Amino acid sequence: MAQVIETTRAPLPAEPLAARRLPPLQNGDCLSRDEFERRYNAMPKLKKAELIEGKVHMPSPVSFTNHGRATSALIGWLLTYRAGTPGVEVSDNTTVRLDLDNEPQPDALLFIAPARGGQVKIIEDGFIEGAPELVAEVAATSASYDLHTKMQAYRRNGVKEYVVWRVLDQALDWFVLRGSQYERLVVGKTGGGTQIHKSETFPGLWLDAAALLRDDLNGVLAVLREGLAGAEHAAFVVRLGKAAESR
Repeated sequence: MAQVIETTRAPLPAEPLAARRLPPLQNGDCLSRDEFERRYNAMPKLKKAELIEGKVHMPSPVSFTNHGRATSALIGWLLTYRAGTPGVEVSDNTTVRLDLDNEPQPDALLFIAPARGGQVKIIEDGFIEGAPELVAEVAATSASYDLHTKMQAYRRNGVKEYVVWRVLDQALDWFVLRGSQYERLVVGKTGGGTQIHKSETFPGLWLDAAALLRDDLNGVLAVLREGLAGAEHAAFVVRLGKAAESR
């Protein structure tokens, strides 16, 4: 009589109950920040999602022509400023924990390092918490939520300066927080008479918006270098150094 040998297959590892029950992020979901982060972390292939005023926003894929090229130009401008200004930091496409209902992922941001008296914190897990001094976004048109719901969140949390490049409109908006409201930054002039934006929070951060819009990056950097060479910028660098020494 043939002997029957019974075999058993090793059970597959049980999927954690929490993981099985965790739904994916969906555009328009209304979530707490903690729940938003849980679902975002469970979707490693997701490139970008933001929580704005408690609502999930998942932007469509972005093109080189209408987004990527503009973002890289902004980053290059800000990095040049950082190179000449010890004590400031630049980042792109970085999650910012603004408050319990807002966790945006700005295209570009500039902030004073916490050790130099800046208003953000870099917490243990490496994330930024609080409002960067300057945030820059690339938007398609004035209809974008960058100029509406997201702008309200930045204003309420104390982002001091907010720059929006409306690519399809061929326009740039620069707002400064005065009291509890954003106002447009008054356009100044260089020594040569070129109309430019001059940051009030970051002395020497000058921008020739017309040059930026026509893709004249050499012109953009030339104006910025003029700002970096000024007395106000030199005094700002000294202040940042003293702030570090006092801590």
